Amino acid sequence: MSSAPAAPAPYTVAVRALCEFTAKAGDLDLRFTPAPTALEGIAGHALVTGRRAADYEAEVRLQGAHGALQVRGRADGFDAARQRLEEIKTHRGDLARQPAAQRALHWAQLKIYGALLCAERGLPALTLALVYFDIASQRETVFEERHEAAALQGFFAQQCQRFLAWAAQEQAHRAARDAALAALAFPHPAFRPGQRELAEAVYRAAARGRPLLAQAPTGIGKTVGTLFPLLKACPGKRIDKLFYLAAKTPGRQLALDALARIAPPGQPLRVLELTAREKSCEHPDKACHGESCPLARGFYDRLPAARSAAVAAGPLARATLREVALAHQVCPYYLGQELARWADVVVGDYNYWFDGSAMLYALALQNEWRVGVLVDEAHNLVDRGRAMYSAGMQRGTVRALAREAPAALRRPLERLDRQWRALLAEDERPYSTREAPPAAWATALQNAATALGDYLANAAPGASHPLDGALQSFWFEALQLLRLVQSFGPHSMVDVARLPAGRGTGRNDAELHIRNLIPAEFLAPRLAAAWSSTLFSATLAPPDFYRNTLGLPGDAPFVDIASPYAAEQLRVRVADGISTRFADRQASAAPIAALMAQQYLAQPGNYLAFFSSYDYLDLVANAFAQAHPAIPHWRQTRRMDEAERQAFLGRFAPGGAGIGFAVLGGSFGEGIDLPGDRLIGAFVATLGLPQVNPVNEEMRRRMQEAFGAGYDYAYLYPGLRKVVQAAGRVIRSREDRGVIVLIDARFTRRAVRALLPAWWPLTHTAA
Repeated sequence: MSSAPAAPAPYTVAVRALCEFTAKAGDLDLRFTPAPTALEGIAGHALVTGRRAADYEAEVRLQGAHGALQVRGRADGFDAARQRLEEIKTHRGDLARQPAAQRALHWAQLKIYGALLCAERGLPALTLALVYFDIASQRETVFEERHEAAALQGFFAQQCQRFLAWAAQEQAHRAARDAALAALAFPHPAFRPGQRELAEAVYRAAARGRPLLAQAPTGIGKTVGTLFPLLKACPGKRIDKLFYLAAKTPGRQLALDALARIAPPGQPLRVLELTAREKSCEHPDKACHGESCPLARGFYDRLPAARSAAVAAGPLARATLREVALAHQVCPYYLGQELARWADVVVGDYNYWFDGSAMLYALALQNEWRVGVLVDEAHNLVDRGRAMYSAGMQRGTVRALAREAPAALRRPLERLDRQWRALLAEDERPYSTREAPPAAWATALQNAATALGDYLANAAPGASHPLDGALQSFWFEALQLLRLVQSFGPHSMVDVARLPAGRGTGRNDAELHIRNLIPAEFLAPRLAAAWSSTLFSATLAPPDFYRNTLGLPGDAPFVDIASPYAAEQLRVRVADGISTRFADRQASAAPIAALMAQQYLAQPGNYLAFFSSYDYLDLVANAFAQAHPAIPHWRQTRRMDEAERQAFLGRFAPGGAGIGFAVLGGSFGEGIDLPGDRLIGAFVATLGLPQVNPVNEEMRRRMQEAFGAGYDYAYLYPGLRKVVQAAGRVIRSREDRGVIVLIDARFTRRAVRALLPAWWPLTHTAA
């Protein structure tokens, strides 16, 4: 006797995602609203709902089904007494300029919510109200329609029906994907030493839904060793998406290459690479709307075909995504944004998850995805996190705009400049810090930003002003600062620096910065939102530094993978007779040059020499060139472009010989691979300690207050991390042999040696 086949599991979709799939049409058009910020949107919603009666229900969670489709979402508010369901949208500018397609999308969302509410509460009819709240005037514009429950149910069924074929395809894809991942085999004949231990730690973290810090040496295959186990965990733990986040382009390419080995083309795994807008734009001279850009014109009409072609195209690295987009005459950047909803693995920059307006983070919350996050070279996330939540402004920019701006903007910009003048009069020192953002200055900035937003939103189509580009850039700058004003706390600082002649735009020019010092408060919610986050790097010691600064739980596991390399592969010499302290640098140039030449002549080959700054690099390189002109050498220079960086690396040819001079912590200090005799040694002429300046001293003070380890957190740990990263360029595999020369007596200190890899065999040498 056979049993009836099991009913298919329902496919769940959010109301917003459903409507964006079925109800968007026409052009891509970013003109209406320079949109309110997220904080302004939240505040606007709160203000509107706060005006309602006491029994008003806000954030009404709703769900319903149509066949195998489960639809869920949250309606903004319901007034039971008036039987009125509201959808609240914040905006700037004249609603008459709102594209009809955008209004139609909002009505579609509201009708779906109305259908779900009527079904859930047995309502025969309902008033639907689109409430547009103007951030500037704080006025509500309301559009109402009365709908019978049957009509709303019909609309709901119609939208679901349009989505059902895609949902069935997605269900089939998910089933095939999970079956393939469950059967996934390791892509190499065997694990490398240390790689299995790393993979097992990542799998355990994914199985338990925990974060993980993983320190693993270069060369053991960290990319495959993290991707493979997380992919294997996806079926059993119902992980919807895997996000692989890298600090730099080479890290993204390593991930794409690893994924191609783990799941070759033909496997049911959708891989998408996200690229920055400026690198994806086909028409940088055009605006993002149909009257300007041909790839925005009719974008949503052509999107369904482009989307279907893209998900069938196999892995979507940048070049493939562009090819599909142009074949369907849609924008590659915005096609990539759309496809992030349907990809299994997304490879992109840190900012897609950790930034204040991070797209992947927002989509994960909106769609209630269960995601696994891999953070490559995670030691970079401390500084990148600080940069994401820092911003600055020059007074000279305000003065220049106030002189030339349209008449409607001059008064608010002039008021802002007066607050700048008052701010500088309060403290005449060249550099000063504040306990909090200056209140009067922040108010003037808010007023100027509001005026700018209104001006940009209400500009007549086709009209322009010579300063429009500068005004928009300044508006974005102001909004970022205002977001940081609203979120300001002990994790950040405010400083004001007067600019010397030549750097600013005239007398009394100055810069104000809100600088994030401890990014933990901002990054912690993003790490917590992931089912599992694995942060991995060759340098994540000591782990408490990263737990504390990144916002990981105090009990987040840390795994330290032992090096597979033997001590005999590497000689590590400490030249403790030379001081590289700032006061001793002039005197150190000749001894360092002699030491480098001695090592080179004893063992000719390719070497890298690292220095703490370009000035120090040039000082020693000049001394070296003068004393040893027969030894080839080449230098990293300021602001190298991609071709120049490739030419620098190209000098490290197999069988070659010479010394490349580079800056510690720069583009050649990590993320480059020069195996075999392309690199046989490195000189590190510094501890890499950050410069002692007012900002870093404030960092030291804050770190002392927060963690009781001010000097270590602000100077020692960041410096030694750069040293270990740079020296790690030498040994890349079990076949490599090389030498590292650490130049400074401080490398012999116990606290310093504790931060160097335990397997390094340190010896002393006379300088």
